[in-house]
Amino acid sequence: MKNRYLVVIEKGARNYSAFSPDVPGCIATGRTIEETIDSMRDALEFHIEGMIENGETVPAPKPLQYVLHDTNDVTGEDIIAHVIVQTPELALA
Repeated sequence: MKNRYLVVIEKGARNYSAFSPDVPGCIATGRTIEETIDSMRDALEFHIEGMIENGETVPAPKPLQYVLHDTNDVTGEDIIAHVIVQTPELALA
């Protein structure tokens, strides 16, 4: 099953960093926005695989509206993107 996870990208002094509000603890960096998105996709797949191996429930992606209006995870300077991640259907909560 493919899921679209929201990714928040922040610009640093020399690179970009990214996190997904849906998957706490999963982060990535890159020199460009594109590289950061690719790194985040890999990080999410690896993180979710580890969660499944540990018997944890994988969080289902929340809609963009939730992240923009119901959290403080995003500022006006952040870049928002979605990455498509392959996840087993039964593992999602």
